[in-house]
Amino acid sequence: MLSLRPLNPTQLEALLAKARFASPTYKEIGASRVDVLPKGYHHVRMEERIGDADAFELAATGLRTWVAHEGAGLRVYPKEPVAQGASVIAVTSIGPMQMAAPCRIVAVFKETDTFGFSYGTLPGHPESGEESFALERRDGSTYFIVRAFSKPVDPLARLSGPIGRAVQRSVTRRYLSALRRFVEAGNSMNGS
Repeated sequence: MLSLRPLNPTQLEALLAKARFASPTYKEIGASRVDVLPKGYHHVRMEERIGDADAFELAATGLRTWVAHEGAGLRVYPKEPVAQGASVIAVTSIGPMQMAAPCRIVAVFKETDTFGFSYGTLPGHPESGEESFALERRDGSTYFIVRAFSKPVDPLARLSGPIGRAVQRSVTRRYLSALRRFVEAGNSMNGS
């Protein structure tokens, strides 16, 4: 949904109510977690070392509470920690307009050295596909990996072509940078 004015809580709640009953707009649910992403989509995979092994828990807290998304310029509604099955509305500004993109958290994964989640698109999202946000503790470091597969469904998104893909890569880099900055700030506050 595109709006020429800032979306108010009533509008966001109405979008969220619809999203809760909607089905994802793609078939390959969970496929953003694997190395070989589904054919027929644009793929993004970026990884960055964001700290040493001790940074893992702090990074998981930041990821669970949408720090990467907020740092990339998105607002997530409702502002609640990540939970499997929850529907959310990601709101971003495009010049003077706001765009609301409904998503569902299709997986939350937590193992000793891995934490993350995947969310997929719902009707009303300009794209169709899924994105995963994963932390891995390995080789004495903490890494943040973002994987996505998507294709435009909205006419404006289709028209954006290479520009839209460049924007997606830029937002992905901002996710990585935002979580790294959060970890660095937390470490400096703890005297590390």
